[in-house]
Amino acid sequence: MAGKSKEAEIKRINKELANIRSKFKGDKALDGYSKKKYVCKLLFIFLLGHDIDFGHMEAVNLLSSNRYTEKQIGYLFISVLVNSNSELIRLINNAIKNDLASRNPTFMGLALHCIANVGSREMAEAFAGEIPKILVAGDTMDSVKQSAALCLLRLYRTSPDLVPMGDWTSRVVHLLNDQHLGVVTAATSLITTLAQKNPEEFKTSVSLAVSRLSRIVTSASTDLQDYTYYFVPAPWLSVKLLRLLQCYPPPEDPAVRGRLTECLETILNKAQEPPKSKKVQHSNAKNAVLFEAISLIIHHDSEPNLLVRACNQLGQFLQHRETNLRYLALESMCTLASSEFSHEAVKTHIETVINALKTERDVSVRQRAVDLLYAMCDRSNAQQIVAEMLNYLETADYSIREEIVLKVAILAEKYAVDYTWYVDTILNLIRIAGDYVSEEVWYRVIQIVINRDDVQGYAAKTVFEALQAPACHENLVKVGGYILGEFGNLIAGDPRSSPLIQFNLLHSKFHLCSVPTRALLLSTYIKFVNLFPEIKTTIQDVLRSDSQLKNADVELQQRAVEYLRLSTIASTDILATVLEEMPPFPERESSILAKLKKKKGPGTVTDLEEIKKERSSDMNGSAEPASVNASAVSTPSPSADLLGLGAAPLTNSAPPPSSSGSLLVDVFSDSASAVAPLAPGSDDNFARFVCKNNGVLFENQLLQIGLKSEFRQNLGRMFIFYGNKTSTQFLNFTPTVICSDDLQPSLNLQTKPVDPTVDGGAQVQQVVNIECVSDFMEAPILNIQFRYGGTFQNLSVKLPITLNKFFQPTEMSSQDFFQRWKQLSNPKQEVQNIFKAKHPMDAEITKAKIIGFGSALLEEVDPNPANFVGAGIIHTKTTQIGCLLRLEPNLQAQMYRLTLRTSKEAVSQRLCELLSEQF
Repeated sequence: MAGKSKEAEIKRINKELANIRSKFKGDKALDGYSKKKYVCKLLFIFLLGHDIDFGHMEAVNLLSSNRYTEKQIGYLFISVLVNSNSELIRLINNAIKNDLASRNPTFMGLALHCIANVGSREMAEAFAGEIPKILVAGDTMDSVKQSAALCLLRLYRTSPDLVPMGDWTSRVVHLLNDQHLGVVTAATSLITTLAQKNPEEFKTSVSLAVSRLSRIVTSASTDLQDYTYYFVPAPWLSVKLLRLLQCYPPPEDPAVRGRLTECLETILNKAQEPPKSKKVQHSNAKNAVLFEAISLIIHHDSEPNLLVRACNQLGQFLQHRETNLRYLALESMCTLASSEFSHEAVKTHIETVINALKTERDVSVRQRAVDLLYAMCDRSNAQQIVAEMLNYLETADYSIREEIVLKVAILAEKYAVDYTWYVDTILNLIRIAGDYVSEEVWYRVIQIVINRDDVQGYAAKTVFEALQAPACHENLVKVGGYILGEFGNLIAGDPRSSPLIQFNLLHSKFHLCSVPTRALLLSTYIKFVNLFPEIKTTIQDVLRSDSQLKNADVELQQRAVEYLRLSTIASTDILATVLEEMPPFPERESSILAKLKKKKGPGTVTDLEEIKKERSSDMNGSAEPASVNASAVSTPSPSADLLGLGAAPLTNSAPPPSSSGSLLVDVFSDSASAVAPLAPGSDDNFARFVCKNNGVLFENQLLQIGLKSEFRQNLGRMFIFYGNKTSTQFLNFTPTVICSDDLQPSLNLQTKPVDPTVDGGAQVQQVVNIECVSDFMEAPILNIQFRYGGTFQNLSVKLPITLNKFFQPTEMSSQDFFQRWKQLSNPKQEVQNIFKAKHPMDAEITKAKIIGFGSALLEEVDPNPANFVGAGIIHTKTTQIGCLLRLEPNLQAQMYRLTLRTSKEAVSQRLCELLSEQF
């Protein structure tokens, strides 16, 4: 139809459209074939890029035809051209409903394809309830099941809120056992997506997926002929099953776990076998399954043997001639490096990775090599890795320079045994790639030099030497200006770096710098007036010059005027006070790390790397360190890290303002008398432990506190794990459990002392023995005080020892429950709370929480099956208190009513408070 020119084509199309319009409007009724032919022409004209504004009704009429080809063209036209015209949508939906109810597999297939192709919210509203029924009906044909699963998946992706979970979910899981592998493949895609949002609903899929995977992996390529691709049995299905298993932790059932381990071992063994075909499709399919298996091994992170084997397998790929394989191997190894089981195995490949950095032609592969070096870095190889990264930086692709700079800065700081090496590394970084050194990097080096007395003289000498170069990067001038302004006196005794020489050296760079750097240098000069009175007049002459006092930039002019006046009228004592050395900075998360996280996105190597060696297997917390600053010192946010330096770099007339009154105490003294207020987020974490006994109670940039507890009757034992997340020792580490005066008579706590020194990356354990003497309302406070890098840290958290921990569940029949309920009818014995749901109202989660709370969950006791009832006895040393509870959810209003009856008013009150917070 396309003509010789655009005009000719448009003319031809307009003529054809007029012809079709006259046919549709003519008196003579068209037969099915003609209608189909003209609708097909309209569709083709639309696909050529022309608007179609008629013919929709004729297409809808084709849907009611009993001929496959006519119905097919009707559905095709609608899939491509339908919009939300409500009249037509209603007619289309009726036609689709009829086809779905027809039980004719080809018609059902067409209807399902149309729903999925349109995939709109209207389609989901109309059919999301119907399709699951077709999917799990016993008499549905295999081809229709496949289409139904994929159609439901499409609707769930566009409108997840409209796909109702129900009885069908347990039946859809059994499709993993279906004879037809096409059905299994479609069902696996659907279940994987649904399980990511509703893991509990689909957890039975784990054992079925493992057994299906086992059958595929152990089958010969001749067994699954239709689904064997270049000698690899069902590669797509294998990959999908392995992905599904990554939605869940390792299976708890030892038999299922053993079978899965066998499967993964078989996949790793097959990777070692010689290829059955030289074609690229064979190796692609085989490697797809292998890489997904390795992803699952990494996800489970529980089988040391498999992790090390996976690492060795990836190590072979690092030298493969196929670029994509090298890329994928580097990427997977980054994740493996974060597992304590395989970290050492990854490190054995360091030479290969360094070689990749030097020889790879593809920049994306080189970037993955940098990521892997960063992930495998620890104290044993930090100097080698940092040196290699600095070497590479000289010739690195511009697109990844900033990231390498950040990584070198983080590694140099994290693994610096000797801080002179750290200073050398950062100055080298500025020399090689000054333009890519962000402010965070040079802020950080200054912060560390100020906080460490042992490196200040060396830093001053090194920056002085670095500034001798004729062409210095401006970032070096900033670092030099700041450090010499603070510590220039430490090298002034050497005639080669006398005060005047230091000043002249810095001032020779002044005219080449930007305004913020000049402002910083002016602050250095006024510091020199205090440090070196002998050059005061030289500096005053500079400040007095027209270029300063009449500077067009208001900031520079103001500084020059104020500093000149200060140097003229202030006495030596006042000068010394105003211009004294900067106090140590409070320790907090490195802002460089925060910047790298922002650049790479959460959940990347950066986060895993942090967890690597500084988290023990007992304390598996959240994957990303919580940015809760616990101590009163750490109130400024990491992003505000040293921005104070940029604003008014050196004059230190007063300590920085802070929301916490105890800042001065914390920064300048060791007085350990005051107990810190509760850390931010402490109450939320405390509430989380009401219904569970193990987990991470608190985490900030320095410290992680994990708990493991067990309770029986009125006794309990709690293990508290303190993990040092930094590379620096904690000194005078003193955790204290504090009970208020009201709490002491009710709760006996015995704590065992812990070692006062906690090494970098280490963990110490403290045992607390607990005895409940009588019922109590409050919780004890855990206060932790220690010194870190010259700074005193003081933080407090609530310890989750609550009355419900001393519950013993009690089973009882419906008759006994209501008889006891009536006995506790005194108004003082009952406490009731009506409250709004804070979390989704999920029956299974509610049951788990009530059981976790400590009472027995009594099934089929309440006449209303939607209600939950529980019973138990609180054991104290002096008495036992029977407790009954009833929770009534109202789904429409999203509200709960919680009623507690016990023989003691205070107990009812406390239990009601604790449990209400959970829903």
